Amino acid sequence: MTATWQLQMAVRDYECDMQGVVNNAVYQNYLEHARHEFLKLRGLDFAVLAKAGINLVVVRAELDYKGSLTSGDKFTISTTLEQQSRLKFAFKQTITRDADNKLMLEALVIGTGVNPQGKPYLPDQLLPLMRSLTHQP
Repeated sequence: MTATWQLQMAVRDYECDMQGVVNNAVYQNYLEHARHEFLKLRGLDFAVLAKAGINLVVVRAELDYKGSLTSGDKFTISTTLEQQSRLKFAFKQTITRDADNKLMLEALVIGTGVNPQGKPYLPDQLLPLMRSLTHQP
């Protein structure tokens, strides 16, 4: 079983384009904010990791847009984390509009760690987190 964490947000006027919907690039900001909060609540702070020479990077992002959020919409971002391979981890995320529970976006964001020599690796700090999330009673 994989634990899912949720973050509620609201669309701000300046995030909308001339058509009155959230600009497609803004969704990536929403997703990244949720990933950072997800990790921070579990004791992993991006700034602290970077200062320690542990850099987490996105290597692939797949976003499937299902609908459009508009100004003032409240929405929920659901986030799960899984180990994908010995070098990569995957965040599975969705954005759902709160008013009608409509799925607006599905995303798969794949990342890895990069060591000071520029080589990919899975940081030790993530391993216990992924184990605890995928092996819950």
